[in-house]
Amino acid sequence: MKNIVLFICYTFLTVSCSSSQGKKWSHTDKEVVTKFSKTITSSELKEMLYTYASDDFEGRNTGELGQKKAVNFIKDHYVDNGILSPIAIDDYFQEIPSSYFNNQVKDSENVLAYIKGSEKPDEVIIISAHLDHIGISKSGEINNGADDDGSGTVAILEIAEAFQTAVKSGYSPKRSILFLHVTGEEIGLFGSRYYADVDPIFPLENTVANLNIDMIGRVDPKHEGKGNYLYLIGSDKLSKELHDLSELVNKTFFNIEFDYTYNDDNDPNRFYYRSDHYNFAKNNIPVIFYFNGTHADYHKPSDTPDKINYEFLETRARLIFHTAWELANRTSRVKLN
Repeated sequence: MKNIVLFICYTFLTVSCSSSQGKKWSHTDKEVVTKFSKTITSSELKEMLYTYASDDFEGRNTGELGQKKAVNFIKDHYVDNGILSPIAIDDYFQEIPSSYFNNQVKDSENVLAYIKGSEKPDEVIIISAHLDHIGISKSGEINNGADDDGSGTVAILEIAEAFQTAVKSGYSPKRSILFLHVTGEEIGLFGSRYYADVDPIFPLENTVANLNIDMIGRVDPKHEGKGNYLYLIGSDKLSKELHDLSELVNKTFFNIEFDYTYNDDNDPNRFYYRSDHYNFAKNNIPVIFYFNGTHADYHKPSDTPDKINYEFLETRARLIFHTAWELANRTSRVKLN
């Protein structure tokens, strides 16, 4: 029965068409979306991550020199790909003063880029990841944070490039997509809280959903030696429609294991409250938090790029691209429960 329902839902979704630059297309057309998702490659993810999680970035501690290198690396990627800022021409930084961090750290910044929707530009999908990490240990060792959250950062950069490739080919998303790289996550979700509570560049009431990516490059002990998977957290807490859409996209295109262990309201880890999606969820914005679970290298200098499973990372990033594509192009925005 469940498979029949999924088939009916998918059939319904695929009849919805729109036009972009004179082309009519189904936003769930397998050939179209798959063509652009395949521009997300393990080789490009690896190349970027070996730079982003290198010693040169000094662990990306909020407000420090390495974090400044990180934000410029992200900005340069958007500039090079012709993806604009929603703030102002050539201004990709949402500046956050030290006082907002209770003077724990120096001034810092979120990085924002976006693709404007062709039909419903005021409605926005936010794809987020935190750009910071924990810096240099007292012993002098650098915490590179390849998985946490270098993996999410480079995934967004590849997802953004895939959407921009689609735009250049005449397939603009109906809704706008904001690529949001937040700072200060490791010290208390400061960057996402600043965006949501102080300076939402797009009104929160116009924000359709937040897809938050925090650690998607590794395999945790529970899943070692098994196939690809992701922990999903929050997908059904505010919008069952978002949860069903997420499930349908996965079953249609990837069929990786979705593990909902940490989605349990009684989960003692309380991961639902511990990453940047929460600052959107608390404002009744539907969210999905994508996560590979913790591992022995979590918050240690040994979280390095050589330990990333790039094949898994590629598929996970493509999955999130497909989900964002559906959210951006479906006829109606997903509804709250």
